[in-house]
Amino acid sequence: MNIADITKENWILSTFPEWGTYLNEEIAREEVEEGSVSIWWLGCTGLWIKTAEKTNILCDLWCGTGKKTHGKGLMKKGHQMMRMSGVQEMQPNLRTQPFVIDPFEMENIAALVVTHIHSDHLDINTAAAVHQNCPQARFIGPKKVVETWLDWGIPKENTTIVKPGDEITLGKTKVIALEAFDRTALITCDKTDYSFKGKVPQAMDDIAVNYLFETTGGNIYHAGDSHYSNYFAKHGNEYTVDVCLGAYGENPRGITDKMTSADILRMAEALKTKVVIPVHYDIWSNFMADPKEITLLWQSKKERLAYQFHPFIWQVGGKFTYPHDFEKLEFNFNRGFHDVFTTENDTPFPSFL
Repeated sequence: MNIADITKENWILSTFPEWGTYLNEEIAREEVEEGSVSIWWLGCTGLWIKTAEKTNILCDLWCGTGKKTHGKGLMKKGHQMMRMSGVQEMQPNLRTQPFVIDPFEMENIAALVVTHIHSDHLDINTAAAVHQNCPQARFIGPKKVVETWLDWGIPKENTTIVKPGDEITLGKTKVIALEAFDRTALITCDKTDYSFKGKVPQAMDDIAVNYLFETTGGNIYHAGDSHYSNYFAKHGNEYTVDVCLGAYGENPRGITDKMTSADILRMAEALKTKVVIPVHYDIWSNFMADPKEITLLWQSKKERLAYQFHPFIWQVGGKFTYPHDFEKLEFNFNRGFHDVFTTENDTPFPSFL
């Protein structure tokens, strides 16, 4: 090529998504063994779940961006963070993770499942890609999520509204909607001139749910953007949870939007899970946190409190298979070079190495 041929448009098309179809191909090739279930972290709280029966479930995949300009430096009027604390300065929430999957190359998806109304979970690009590539896919979410899909053009017959207690069967996998505890979602409203002050809050069940995915290989609990709640213990009493995922992050001063390391451990204990995986801390520059803080706190408390679970520290784009990876505490990508010196190398002399 010649530099005269390079434009902003072909640079974008040749570069994004940064991983191309690498992860799409990996997921498609994965043969999940009987009695196990594989999940891939797609960034934020986005998950791809694949079962031994080849049932593919997509949850909360977000293919958008955060701030791209300083603009006027002011928060959007009526934004939930402004409502929460009266903040006026623009939230510096830059996206910090690459796009690890190409949504328009996704195939064989049985359902897109979304936890709640926020745009970093409920994404029009994901919805379009799933519907175009998998026209029979089901779109499952709480009332306001489904209403948004309908506004975007998803056929009504493809959608299913769920509220806590509802169960949807996908092959041999059962998707159970449970109560969510996302107080930030409760003060989210598109009407900039609307005031919540002194009024009855929105119905949480209409805008957010948590999910339990009961598969033949294990049960996965997805807490969406829930804050810590004592009610996690009720879910832990009523259902068997093998792996749970929670929205972890370092909250800025005067803001409570993510669970802290202590909250993540309390959630895991309450749910009686075997493995707890923090997510969401990866995506926003102003909420980033070190997940190893969770491991350190767990190590300092596990004997005294007799924890029956352990944390797993993931990386975006990585795979976790339950129960095969049960004992692992941390993920690492394949380092490659497994075939070193299996053929003749080519260096000037041996001592070069």
